[in-house]
Amino acid sequence: MSIVIGGGTGFIGRHVSRLAASKGFKVISVSRKVAPNCMTWNDLTRNGLPGDCVAVVSMSGEPVLQPFKKWTDEFKATIKDSRITYTKALKQAIMSAAKPPKVFVSLSGIGFYKDDLHKEYTENDQCEPYNFLSELTKEWEEAAKLPDNSSTRSVIVRTGIVLGKDGGVIQNMKMQFYLGLGGPIGSGQQWFSWIHIEDMAGIILYAIENDKVTGILNGTAPNPVRSKEFTKAYSSALWRPHLIPLPSFVLNAVFGTEAGTILMEGQKVLPKRTLEFGYKFKYPTISEACKLLTS
Repeated sequence: MSIVIGGGTGFIGRHVSRLAASKGFKVISVSRKVAPNCMTWNDLTRNGLPGDCVAVVSMSGEPVLQPFKKWTDEFKATIKDSRITYTKALKQAIMSAAKPPKVFVSLSGIGFYKDDLHKEYTENDQCEPYNFLSELTKEWEEAAKLPDNSSTRSVIVRTGIVLGKDGGVIQNMKMQFYLGLGGPIGSGQQWFSWIHIEDMAGIILYAIENDKVTGILNGTAPNPVRSKEFTKAYSSALWRPHLIPLPSFVLNAVFGTEAGTILMEGQKVLPKRTLEFGYKFKYPTISEACKLLTS
């Protein structure tokens, strides 16, 4: 049985691929380049899905937070196209398959929910698009929507801030914190709805393996924290001080004013349906997760 993963060579994709392989699945990544255990997007369009494909996962996408990569109109178009175009290609392959896969899992993001210091969000909340990221998530989820008569089960995982020592936001801050220069980001009061990379991969495989799982899942840990609680826990895990605040003008200089809001603002997002479907988090608290980010 094979799983086809669009974006399987990225940060999240690598962990999903390893976990799927450990469970006996053959993993085939779809990428722009020819490589072992990969097919190109042209191959997918021309030949379709493998006959033994039981699951398709869409997680392609240009990273939205890159140092000194400002959100110009051109870069926004790249961020959007890298998600929506490839998600549509995977959906089309599912719809064209002689034997459709059992499940289509597509990633989205908690940028769907509006930044708020007080409100709690679950998968049941609806939000109107209010900025670039919320518009992106809405279009991304729409691109993944299968026809009502499709026999393929559909799951969308709205990912929180994914923590792992080999990628994501930690790569952008680990040197600063390792040198003892870490501290609160901005006011530190903004919500930080995080998830450890092992749980992110775990939720995706759980959705693939359990036929009862369908619809929207929040890919966030059950215990979101304020941003300053995260930076303090990370500093503590590194045995480093937590003294020097990171002001907004520094983030704006590194990421640009618009992109910097990802770290300066936030939402409190709870994985209500994820828990109701029975997923058990390996790392439910920020202190447990941060201990794994130091080596």
